[in-house]
Amino acid sequence: MTRIAVAGFQHETNTFAPQPTTWELFERRGAWPELTRGAALVERFRGLNIPLSGFMAECRHETVPILWAGAEPGGYVDQDAFDRIVGEIVEGVRSARPDALYLDLHGAMVTRAAPDAEAEILARLRAVTGPDFPIAVSLDLHGNLSRAFFEAATVVTVYRTYPHTDMAETGARAARLLDHALRRPVAKAFRQGGYLIPITAQSTEFSPGAGLYAALDARDALSVDLALGFPPADIPECGPSIFAYSDSQEAADRAADETLAQLAAVEAEFDDRLLTAPQAVDRALRGPGPVVIADVQDNPGAGGTGDTTGILRALVAAKVPDAILSMLYDPGAAAAAHAAGQGSTLTLPLGGHYRQYSDPLEAEVVVEALSDGRFRCTGPMFGGSDADLGPVARLRLAGTGVTLVVGSQRAQNADQEFFRLVGLEPADHAIVCVKSAVHFIADYKRIAPTILFADSPGANPCNLAAIPFTRLRAGIRLGPGGPVR
Repeated sequence: MTRIAVAGFQHETNTFAPQPTTWELFERRGAWPELTRGAALVERFRGLNIPLSGFMAECRHETVPILWAGAEPGGYVDQDAFDRIVGEIVEGVRSARPDALYLDLHGAMVTRAAPDAEAEILARLRAVTGPDFPIAVSLDLHGNLSRAFFEAATVVTVYRTYPHTDMAETGARAARLLDHALRRPVAKAFRQGGYLIPITAQSTEFSPGAGLYAALDARDALSVDLALGFPPADIPECGPSIFAYSDSQEAADRAADETLAQLAAVEAEFDDRLLTAPQAVDRALRGPGPVVIADVQDNPGAGGTGDTTGILRALVAAKVPDAILSMLYDPGAAAAAHAAGQGSTLTLPLGGHYRQYSDPLEAEVVVEALSDGRFRCTGPMFGGSDADLGPVARLRLAGTGVTLVVGSQRAQNADQEFFRLVGLEPADHAIVCVKSAVHFIADYKRIAPTILFADSPGANPCNLAAIPFTRLRAGIRLGPGGPVR
C-alpha cells in the first residue's frame, strides 16, 4: 500500500512586527493548536478546518503523521525554532521512508537567514528524498511564493476563500491532486503578479476577489490556484503568484496565463476600504446596528501587537453609548483584574506597550467578568477548535459606554466566542470592535448589517505606499495603480 508522510509548519511572518516568533509560541496552544507529534495528530486534528485535517480525511492511502506546528502571525521566526521543527520533519521523512509527502505550509514564513523559508524547507527535504520524490503542499491564500519553491514541489493547492473557510477543503484538494500525480506525470506552470494587494482588499467576500477565485474551476486544467500575497513582508518574493497543473504543458501554461491576465485586468477594482478611526466611529453611530469596526492594522492575525489603543480612544472621544471591543492583548491588566476580583473597581494603564503605535490608555475600570480563557470556537472558520488565551477579563470603562475584553495571549478575533467567553453577546450591542482584518467577516456578517475597516496605527500596515520596503523585487507596484519599486 502507498504510504504518505504528512506534516505541517505554519507561520505568517510580518517582517515589520516588533515581536519575534519563538519556539515557545509553537509549543503552546493559543487560537491555533499546539505543536503535535506522531499518531496524536490523527485525533487532535480530526474534523478541524485545517489543511492537514482535510488531507488526512480525504487521503485514500496510508498516512504516516510526523508533526504539525503553528503559531500566531508575528515577527521573524527564530532560526532555532525553524531549524528544530524542520529538522524533526526531515528526520521523520528519513526514518519513515514513505512513498510520498504532504506538507501543510503557509507560504509567507520568514527567518532572518531564510527570506524564502518555504523554499528552504523543501530544499532540506529534497536533500533527503531526491528530486523525483512526490511532494504535495497546501498553502495559505496570503503566501509569498518563489519559483524555487514551485520547482521543488510536485503539486500545490491554495486556499480560495478569505476569510479562510476552505482550509480543510484545500488539504483535501491536495490529496486528490497528489493521487493524480502518483498515477501519471503532471505538467505545471508558475506565474507572478505585478502588483501588491492590500490585505483588506483581498477578501473574497467582495469584488474582484470573488470573481478571480470563481473563475479558477472554469480553467481547462487539473488545478489552478492563486495566492494574493502577504504585503507586510519585506522580501523579494512578496506579491501574488499562480500555480497551474495539467496533463499537458500547453494546458498548464494557458491556464496560468489566463489567470494572470484576469489578475491584471481587475487591478483597478481592488479597494482597501479604509476609514480613519474617528470616521469609522462616526459612521457606526449612525447604525443600523450592530455595526462591526475592524481594527485592521492591529490585527494579531497579521502580526499586529494586539494592544494598540487608537480605536479605544476614538470610541471614548465620541462618547459612544454602547460599544464592545475584543480582544486587547494586555496580560498585566488581565492579571490585575483577576487579582482584584469580579465587581472590583481599579485604575489601570490599558494596552499601548509598543509606543511606536500608541500610548497606554489610563482608565478607571469595573471588572464585570473573568474567564480562564479556554473556549471552543463556533464560527465558520475556526468552529470546533479549542482556544486557550490565558486569563481573560471583561472591563467596563467607568463613565463611558465602552466595555472591552483583555486577554493574556495575542489572537485575532475571528469568532464571536471571543466575546461570549465573558458573557457578552455581540448581537446585543450597537458597536462591535474586533482586532482582525477580514477573517472576522465569516462569523460576524451573520449579525452585522454594516462592517467598517478602520485605519489606526499598528504593525499590520495596510496603506502600502507608506510601508518602508527595501527588498522588493524590481518592477512590482505598491498596490493597485501604485508606484513602481
